[in-house]
This record gives sequence, structure tokens and C-alpha cells, in this order.
Amino acid sequence: MKTNSLKVLVLLLTGILISASTPNKNYTEKSKFVVVLDAGHGGKDPGNRGGGFKEKDIALSIILKIGAELEKDKNIKVVYTRDSDVFIPLEQRGKIANDAKADLFISVHCNAHNSQAAGTETFVLGIHRNSTNFEVAKRENSVIFLEENYEVTYDGFDPNSPESSIGMTIMQEEYLDQSILLADFVQKKFTHDLKRTDRGVKQAGFIVLHQTYMPSVLIETGFLTNKEEGPYLNSSFGQNKMADAIVDAIKDYSHSINLGVLDNLEKNAPVEVVTKENKIEEFKDNYEGITFKVQLAASSKKLEPKSTNFKGLTPVFREKEGKLYKYYFGATSSYSQIQSLHSQAKTKGYSTSYLVAFKDGDKITVNDALKSQAK
Repeated sequence: MKTNSLKVLVLLLTGILISASTPNKNYTEKSKFVVVLDAGHGGKDPGNRGGGFKEKDIALSIILKIGAELEKDKNIKVVYTRDSDVFIPLEQRGKIANDAKADLFISVHCNAHNSQAAGTETFVLGIHRNSTNFEVAKRENSVIFLEENYEVTYDGFDPNSPESSIGMTIMQEEYLDQSILLADFVQKKFTHDLKRTDRGVKQAGFIVLHQTYMPSVLIETGFLTNKEEGPYLNSSFGQNKMADAIVDAIKDYSHSINLGVLDNLEKNAPVEVVTKENKIEEFKDNYEGITFKVQLAASSKKLEPKSTNFKGLTPVFREKEGKLYKYYFGATSSYSQIQSLHSQAKTKGYSTSYLVAFKDGDKITVNDALKSQAK
């Protein structure tokens, strides 16, 4: 009897030990950086057919190349809104991203025009700044006419009405900063690495972006109607180049918000870092009502803002913005002092850190801060 009880106890303890040592699959999946890739158009919606090419096929090819490269990174999980030639409603694309609790949503398209216009442009959600942006959004949004009950699904939204677009609620406003940061990385890769014509980062009312609740961009990879860009985008060579540039931009973005750094800090015991106290200097370029900070990282992970967790930097502040925690180094009304602190952050390894500014507690651009009256 005692022998049987001992066997049961041993089996029970063995089961507990195995359970405790087995990785939590759900945790592993949840901790990955989730990227949702959206190939524009598809199925009965061919997109634009400038130059005799099909936008839906080119967009899908680029998306699949991006996904194949990202999937090589064990820290990244890729989700596709479509991976074949099928029609997916715009509203469903956003739902796929939201259900996946994505960290990024990237939609790839090709442009068209009745001229030899050329170049790449990356859009974030916002009110149309000019008629050109509206025309691009109108063309991409017109796919809703192929959907059943689109009047109900999109609450009376009319792609052909500027008033309807301007009245669009910016649901993902809290992610606008991150969307612009990603869009800027994309455009820089296109411009600097591929030498493509830069048409800039722009805002427009794209429904597919409107439906998402995470940093999101819509990339126009070039003009199929252009005699050089059309064949380039339709070629395997051009598609590989565009895909590689977007992959690099995604990785630059993920590094800029230091998700990997925060993961490593959580897994390893903090090491005491001995640093000299910042020398107190007299700065005379104070901006009244303005606070400058250095943004070190942004993540969904909550980390203690102590110096040992941030390579000896102090003071570090943690603030919750939407679903993200943002980590700032320093807080001063002096622009020269914040530049000094920024240099210090870079020497500690935060090469992608950048300056932010606040006025009376509200975030403003650094440029606007500098335009205010110096004290």
C-alpha cells in the first residue's frame, strides 16, 4: 500500500515538474512581434491595370516575399489578410489585424495616373491634405462597391465624397506617431537604398487603415502607368528589391521601439551599472511651457524605469499612451540640454532614440516647440 502511494506521489511530482519546465506556448506566441501583411485588392477586384499590368498580382507577390523574409526571424509572427488571389472586403482585412492583436499593419499597393508620374509614397490615416491625396484614397476605397451591403458595413461612407472622407473618425489616432515613424522608415529605404523618387509620407482617409487599431501604413510602391516603374514592379527583380526595402524598414521600426531590448531585460537579471552623476550646467535657452524628452523605447511590455534596466541612464520615465508604454530619458525646458542628453543616450546604445516635446502636458512637434518664444 505504501509502495503504491509512493509511486503515485512520484508520478504526481514528475507531472508537476514537467508542467513547470514546459514553455507556455500561448505566452511565446503572444510575446512575438506580430506583423499583418495586406496585399491590396484580389479576386474580382484587380486594382489598377496601368501599363497592362495587374496591381492585385504585383501587390500579392511583394507581400509574400516580405512575409517569407520576416518568417525567418523567430521573434516575428506573420499574418496575411490574403495569400492567394481571393477577394477580401476592406472591413475584414482590419478585423484580421485586430483579432491577431498585431503590432503592425502594412498594406501594399501600386499607383496609377494619366501622366508619367513616378515615385513611392506611404500613407497614414488622416484627413486629406489636398485633392491629389483624395484621388488616391478614392481609388483604393472604391473597392467597397464590390461588397454586399457596403452601405451598412461602412455606415453610409461614400468614397466619392470629400465631405464623407473628412468626416471619417480617426479611430487609431493614438497610433499616429508610430504609423508616421514606420512610414518614414519605408520612404527612406525606398529613397536611399533603391534610389526611387520620394513622394513623401502623406495622410489620407483609407478605409483599410481606418479599420485597424495598431500602427498602420498603406504603401504605394510606384506607378504602373509609368513606362519605367511599371515593368520594374512587374519584374521579380523589382519586387524583390521593394520587398527587401520594406522588410528592412519593419526591422528598423521594431529596433527603434526596442522591443527586443525590453524582452532581454525581462529575461535577464539586471546588472548594476555605475555611472557618474550628470554634471549640472546652466542652460539659458529655456522654452517656457515646453518640456523636451528623449524617447528611448515604446512597447506593450511594462518595465521598471530604473537605471539598471536602461544601461545606466537616469532619470527614465515610463508613461502609458494607448496600449503602449513609452520610456523617456530626461525632462527639461532647455533644448541644448536635451541635445546633450540625446547624445548621452546614443553613446549608451540607443542609436534610434529621438527627441519629443510637450506643451502643457500635450505632445507637440519639436519644430513647433522651437518656434515658441525662448525665455
